[in-house]
Amino acid sequence: MKAKIMVYGLMATLTLGTASSCTDLLDRNYNAIVAEGFQPGEDDLGALLSSAYIPWRQTFLDWNGVAWAQMLSSDEDVVPARPNGWVDGGIYKRWHQHKWTADDDEVNQTWNRTYVGINACNRVLYQIESGQIALGERETAIVAELKVLRASYYYLLVDLFGNVPLVTQFDVPDGYLPEQATRKAVYDFIISELTTNVPLLSDAVDTEYYGRFNQWAGYALMAKMYLNAQVFSDGSNTEWDACINACNQIINSGNYLLESEQRLVFITNNENSKEIIFALPFDETYVTGWNDFNYHMYTLQPANQQTYNFQFGPWGGVCVIPQYISSFDADDERLAKCFIAGQQYTASGAILNCTMGAMSGQPLNYINVVPSIDDSEEVHGLRWGKFEYAMGITNRLSNDFPVFRYADVLMMKAEALLRSGRADEAATLVTQVRQRNFTDHPDKAIVTGGQLSASGTQYDYGRRDNLVPETHDNTSIIQYGRMLDELGWEFTQEGRRRQDMVRFNAFTTLSWFSHDKSDATRNLYPIPNTQLRTNGNLKQNPGY
Repeated sequence: MKAKIMVYGLMATLTLGTASSCTDLLDRNYNAIVAEGFQPGEDDLGALLSSAYIPWRQTFLDWNGVAWAQMLSSDEDVVPARPNGWVDGGIYKRWHQHKWTADDDEVNQTWNRTYVGINACNRVLYQIESGQIALGERETAIVAELKVLRASYYYLLVDLFGNVPLVTQFDVPDGYLPEQATRKAVYDFIISELTTNVPLLSDAVDTEYYGRFNQWAGYALMAKMYLNAQVFSDGSNTEWDACINACNQIINSGNYLLESEQRLVFITNNENSKEIIFALPFDETYVTGWNDFNYHMYTLQPANQQTYNFQFGPWGGVCVIPQYISSFDADDERLAKCFIAGQQYTASGAILNCTMGAMSGQPLNYINVVPSIDDSEEVHGLRWGKFEYAMGITNRLSNDFPVFRYADVLMMKAEALLRSGRADEAATLVTQVRQRNFTDHPDKAIVTGGQLSASGTQYDYGRRDNLVPETHDNTSIIQYGRMLDELGWEFTQEGRRRQDMVRFNAFTTLSWFSHDKSDATRNLYPIPNTQLRTNGNLKQNPGY
């Protein structure tokens, strides 16, 4: 048993309830609230906080969650039609082509689950501040932690939806419907909460704070907010120096470092990685939701069950867009270590064959080709392999998911330096991150300030499928395109690509695979229609 599971796994006696929509935040379900005057001991505290942390895992990684919203809409990944289906009413095609609607499941799920987290934070804060839970000298730090955690949920919402309700109270009057705040107001709220509360957090880096917000995780979230300030505040300001300062807090602490190999951050037992700053803890025994963390099921073909002796056969849906793979340097070790390619074998070394479609009975040999969003066989597309798939596992992984890691801090600082005119300093940091991935070709790890300052990308954008003639986009419109490339190469499969593309003005201005350029309004998702119908204070985002 991993000790970290104590934070997220003990839910039986202290669950504070959940909500399924913004207006459900008003559901005052007191039958699960602990007795007034309850004084939690050390063992109880983890369970108390877990009710507020668990929704992060659910909103980010469950089916049609935030990670999918970030990756399947981007130039990184795609779910094409497969011999065993994966059309599902066209939801994945709409995601890929930026034609999602306010009724689509991924829009509802990302909104609803995130507000469940906000609601949980508000409930626990209410219990503490009303005296129902007595924390004594620990109260200041725990209240600060819950407010930073709540701010992290709003970070997801301001990124995906922009203009959302700011709900900070649990004890609201009957019939209350929250007002919609502007994106700038949400941004300002998050920054205010972080600047006030992060200094009050524990600076401990130990098992007690693993998977929780300590100061350093708080500074990582602060840096992320400042890095995206121009986007999140609707273009009204940039905060490059503030981003650099937040990153320096983490760097100068000396608590974190790059692993010697990137793969060590993503192995099954990665809870001791010195690179991870804030993680979502997982253990297949104690985290039991069917889709809690199922990368292996989602990407590998059914025959690969025999490769790893999985307890269940995988479903073979998502693959990597070929242009994305082609953007990597052939000597970049991340190419071989993060993606599954080539002939597939059983655990004992026997050749695996396709089991369905036009290629049934032929060798299961993953190739960097996908005909189109509407057409693929089992061999088409390289598969996700960044996270270790342990032998004999169930439908859930036991790897912890790093939300913030030290490489991200270095790259955030590098981008902020680059955008503030200090390209050579930025290049030193990018080179530092690259060096562990070019051990056989160390000269290729070196990046110069001139390279980072140039426009254009290594990604060959344009349509690349059998539906229309091949096209090639002009990428000179992308300022600092090499930096965008570097982020793509380092952070593949980590649920963030859309955010990076939006910040570099690439998300709606370029085409790839079966995706044409889209309208700038697609930089935000729509407010779910379920919310508009139940709360007249909400207005739909432009373009929907």
